[in-house]
Amino acid sequence: MSEAQVNLQGNCLSLSGVLDYTSGPQLREQGGRLLRGLAGEQLQIDCQAVSKSSSVGLALLLAFMRDAQAQGKTVRIVGLPEDMRQIAEVCALDECLPLGDS
Repeated sequence: MSEAQVNLQGNCLSLSGVLDYTSGPQLREQGGRLLRGLAGEQLQIDCQAVSKSSSVGLALLLAFMRDAQAQGKTVRIVGLPEDMRQIAEVCALDECLPLGDS
């Protein structure tokens, strides 16, 4: 399994690795810090490099969306893996997520 990471380059916040209860708290803290310095009007959250996710991955997306929206940013999520899509559907969150093209 690959180590979970969150990185910000320009207006793109990238998540990678396994998103679960062991990696979630650190990613939340680190991602929140990164987003405080976000410039521009948009945030793209890229999930293409996520290898596996529990519901913690969706919780992270929602938290990062909330952080960005509190700063007046619009958010788009790209590359959402199938397991995260399925969890979103079960939780009726799929319509709440601003999904863009991969």
